[in-house]
Amino acid sequence: MRALRFVLGRFAGMVLVLLIVTFVTFVVFYLLPADPARMACGRPCSPESLALAREFMGYDAPWYRQFAEFLGGIFAGRTFGTGVTAIQCGAPCFGYDFQNNVEVLTEIGERIEVSFSVALGAAVLWLVIGVGLGVLSALRRGSAADRITMAVAMAGVSLPAYLAGMIGITIFAFALDVVPKNGYVPIGEDPVQWAWHLVLPWLVLAFLHAAIYARLTRSQMLETLGEDFIRTARAKGLSERKVVGKHALRNVLLPVVTVFGVDLGALLAGTVITERIFGMAGVGRLLVDGIASMNLPVLLGVTLFSAVLVTVVNFLVDLCYGALDPRARLI
Repeated sequence: MRALRFVLGRFAGMVLVLLIVTFVTFVVFYLLPADPARMACGRPCSPESLALAREFMGYDAPWYRQFAEFLGGIFAGRTFGTGVTAIQCGAPCFGYDFQNNVEVLTEIGERIEVSFSVALGAAVLWLVIGVGLGVLSALRRGSAADRITMAVAMAGVSLPAYLAGMIGITIFAFALDVVPKNGYVPIGEDPVQWAWHLVLPWLVLAFLHAAIYARLTRSQMLETLGEDFIRTARAKGLSERKVVGKHALRNVLLPVVTVFGVDLGALLAGTVITERIFGMAGVGRLLVDGIASMNLPVLLGVTLFSAVLVTVVNFLVDLCYGALDPRARLI
């Protein structure tokens, strides 16, 4: 029952956060000076045509009614316009892209494979490499391996993502010509080429994030190794592998899992800079294109979809946190 209350409490918190984020995001985009109806009306656009476009798109109602219709569309779908020209947007409806005559969620679905492929592959690499190097560096504190690891980590933390991507392309794609320069191959079409085209983006993202995880893991490991329960475990005669792997690492992973949830959720929502540099049409690229054309339905839909991903991933992290540390279930 305690575990069930923990899960239900975290789920209720997730739903509340999503409602607040949805409201704030909608209000922010509503206050923007851009008018989607005017952009969809074309040129020339008479006042009568503009009024019809606003009525059809639902922008003629007060903001609170628009928000209620938008929120209702997520759960029950939505209809734009009336009669034979009406447009049906099935649930969950995150908006309709009138510029391209397609549902926003359909556009996201067509690009989500790219963003997920980039984010998940890089996440596995940076988590394994970052935590592994952080533990090794802590166990060999003050050694040459420790100093080299921290120096490389400092470079990774300081290096901007676009610069790391350009350096990777220049060295490995152009100078050495060992990896593809850009593009994306769907995994269903050719799994080998899918992975081969993602090697460089994975390595670039893994290098940038693994540096953070290495520094975080090292500091947490050094602090944990000085705790009383570690000295007790060693006094009982446990091997160093069990002391580090079973007792110390479990406590070290608590803050790492928290940071990992935030990073993974943000990357799943679209790696804007990475997709742009490596010429991949993911959710991040869709967001950039929406900004360039001031396509407010796309911007609103992608922003809320990203918020959903981040919130859901953090909900799963909370569950993992409770599994790693039973004391968290009491909070």
